Amino acid sequence: MLPRAEALAGQAVAMPLVIVASSGTGGDIQPFIALAQGLQQRGRRVLLLVPGWQEAAAQASRLPYHTFGSAAEGQAMLGDPGLWDERKGWGLVWRGLVPHLGAVRDVVQGLPDAEDCVVLCHPFLVPMAALARSARPGLRIVAAYLAPSNLCSSHDFLAAGSLRVPAWVPLAWRQALWRLINRSMVDPVLLPGLNGARAQHGLPPEAHFFAHMLTAPDASLGLFSAWFAAPQADWPPHFVQTGFMGAAMHGAAALPPALERFLDEGEAPIVFTPGTGHQHAQRYFSVALEVLRRLERRGLFLTPHAAQVPQDLPASVMWQAHVPFAALLPRVAAVVHHGGIGTSADAFRAGIPQLIVPFAYDQFDNGWRVKRLGVGDVLLARRLSAGRMQRQLARLLAAPGVQLACGEMARRMGQGLEPSRLLDQVEAALAAA
Repeated sequence: MLPRAEALAGQAVAMPLVIVASSGTGGDIQPFIALAQGLQQRGRRVLLLVPGWQEAAAQASRLPYHTFGSAAEGQAMLGDPGLWDERKGWGLVWRGLVPHLGAVRDVVQGLPDAEDCVVLCHPFLVPMAALARSARPGLRIVAAYLAPSNLCSSHDFLAAGSLRVPAWVPLAWRQALWRLINRSMVDPVLLPGLNGARAQHGLPPEAHFFAHMLTAPDASLGLFSAWFAAPQADWPPHFVQTGFMGAAMHGAAALPPALERFLDEGEAPIVFTPGTGHQHAQRYFSVALEVLRRLERRGLFLTPHAAQVPQDLPASVMWQAHVPFAALLPRVAAVVHHGGIGTSADAFRAGIPQLIVPFAYDQFDNGWRVKRLGVGDVLLARRLSAGRMQRQLARLLAAPGVQLACGEMARRMGQGLEPSRLLDQVEAALAAA
């Protein structure tokens, strides 16, 4: 393992140590690694905190890091099909975190009493960071939101899971729907583990999980653009919206030679991916293969889990485990994906149509925002069929309005914040916390 907190204690203390904490699949981890690397390049002392099953990503980052939990725990979670159920998924993820809610507390306890530190974390880890205040009162916390749905706004409320919330629904009804969701689906599942851990360290119980997640930080960042989700009256105080992280922050990478040859051999393919963590997408890829046959199009299947890809793919369809989207997407015709915010942003940047097939989490909200911008459409995973996917893809590929909207989106992304200016805003939030 790379240097732990104890090793950092001997370094000169010029600025606060930034503990960068995240959990989840690659789309949750990589943006925080990119932020940590950017801060380190500016002379900041950083310490990465990730789950044990993401240790390879931490090692590859070449950052000092800690892990919590084991690789076996992570694999057990990824192997559970309930992870991609819109009702069961949050509870499954949270139950995996509960035994490790003291992870940030353990890190700060290992620091010298006089050492200043601040936590920059994924919003779902805010309760973990807040628990560390029992060891270090006044610990400063900055939450970084990758997508707007976790801000739980009643004003810009597009979807409650797979349930579409139309624009005409009155605000009072939207607020009532959020209360119902919290009372019946969120708090009964998430609060017992949270309040049990808080009680162990002499902290009072929390009444509502999402209210705690939104109000415990000293400052919050939105790593998405205002044209994707405009600021709302019920977003947390001390909120700064930076815009989408630029592709440069993730580093440039070349395409594999075999993929280069495939791209050069024919028309631009359609890319299909259910996300890096999805291990239960056999039907998704079977449907995709049939759709490509009907449309007479070339395709590219992306997943690190080869077992779910149909065997004996035709020469017009290629499978790859990992591909850098910044290099790939400008050379494809369209992307069919789960609605991950990072994939959506990469498709915006490439100026290509998107068909969102959401399964759970923020994917539904992201999908409807893509559709609202005119650059894509939504096909709910529970309604997935070859006929529906074929019709929606054919329309997206043929509609002149979609192509114009995609070009406009690429222009907007090109006008986004430079990585240095985005890091300026991150550092300002860390200093103000």
